[in-house]
Amino acid sequence: MIRTRFAPSPTGYLHIGGARTALFSWAYARRHGGKFILRIEDTDLERSTAQSTQAILDGMAWLGLDYDEGPFYQMHRLARYHELAEQLLRTGNAYHCYASKEELDVMREQQRAAGLKPRYDGRWRDSKKTPPSGVKPVVRIKNPSDGHVVFEDLVKGRIVVSNNELDDLVLLRADGVPTYNFGVVIDDLDMNISHIIRGDDHVNNTPRQINILKALGGALPQYAHVPMILGSDGERLSKRHGAVSVMQYLEDGYLPEALLNYLARLGWSHGDEEIFSSEQMIEWFDLASINCAPAKFNPEKLSWLNQQYLKTADNTRLAELVTPFLETDGCNTATGPDLLNVVGLLKERVNTLAELADAAVYFFRPLEPSNELKVLYFSSEVRPAMVDLMGQLTSAEWDRQIIHDSIKAAATKHGLKMPKVAMPLRVMVTGEAQTPSIDAVLELLGKEETLKRMNNRLTDFPD
Repeated sequence: MIRTRFAPSPTGYLHIGGARTALFSWAYARRHGGKFILRIEDTDLERSTAQSTQAILDGMAWLGLDYDEGPFYQMHRLARYHELAEQLLRTGNAYHCYASKEELDVMREQQRAAGLKPRYDGRWRDSKKTPPSGVKPVVRIKNPSDGHVVFEDLVKGRIVVSNNELDDLVLLRADGVPTYNFGVVIDDLDMNISHIIRGDDHVNNTPRQINILKALGGALPQYAHVPMILGSDGERLSKRHGAVSVMQYLEDGYLPEALLNYLARLGWSHGDEEIFSSEQMIEWFDLASINCAPAKFNPEKLSWLNQQYLKTADNTRLAELVTPFLETDGCNTATGPDLLNVVGLLKERVNTLAELADAAVYFFRPLEPSNELKVLYFSSEVRPAMVDLMGQLTSAEWDRQIIHDSIKAAATKHGLKMPKVAMPLRVMVTGEAQTPSIDAVLELLGKEETLKRMNNRLTDFPD
């Protein structure tokens, strides 16, 4: 059975790169009827936090990346790592190293001075020296000194690394906590992971992990190293490019299905398909279609894609999602027009839920027009037409077409073009210069509120 995993370290939020790795692993397992496992690699005791763990769990839940097993925590499995470290010691595939940090620092400085690549020199590998008293040793793998590690990467193709390029890395630290390369191997072995899909920053770890697995007599999984995500300028992705917490996209008003769709297209494609559901991705996903070149993160493309999802989203769902944004902006959605109708009117004009909320504010509380808008649109020439329009609207049936005809009639009566009346009316009622068609806005806003706002603003017009 196909078994994949996502194994983040809880040293920060779930970021874009991690979310894409999780998505690819999840989609591959779902595509093949396999299992997707979540594992929290929390052995970095100084940097791992409960808040980061929760942020990862929240991000996975929001994106809908459900896992079949887990979350498993490495710090709950220390006994197992110690057991297999002892096994490697017994079989001669590992050894205790008593070198101090100071000794190793001197060793590396000497190597650098000699123009050599800094690496552990194996001083305790076959040492017969008496261990120094009171020193807790680390456990190191006895890496093969000749031959090559060869594996077929499902994205990058065949990779060959000479064993003499690899040193005897630490498996267990002196405090008994496993290093990343040891913990991850034991977990993948015990959890029967068949396919390891991860970022290509781990390519250099893979030969080391393969040698540990071989020393344990374990079956090798298949590896797929996904190229990194770059900023639109080709530089390493950072916060200025949008490499923020996945949950920040929730706060900024993106839909999870839009973000998933966008992440899927970062380095993977199915023909020319741009917009597709998670179900379609599962049906199409394969590792062979992952591009070997780094992907570029484009915030504008993400915004465009989110807009496409907003346009077709259910209004009831959007109303629920936009309500917290409106409440933060001081709006009580219970006192204005039906929010479902407001959403239906505005959703095709915005890119995010935050923009949708901003565009909807004037339906729930009056906005003060800027002085610039007042100067531009509130003139003595228009004032008589506006007074006349108020009289017409007071007795009019409240219907969009009738509102439209009333605006047109007021403009015609006073020798003005339609926009000469419609624009000042828009600013009077909404405080904005850009809205949907003003007759549609007024119909939703209601007669009483419309006339109240017009009357309050009429004093801003010069006589």
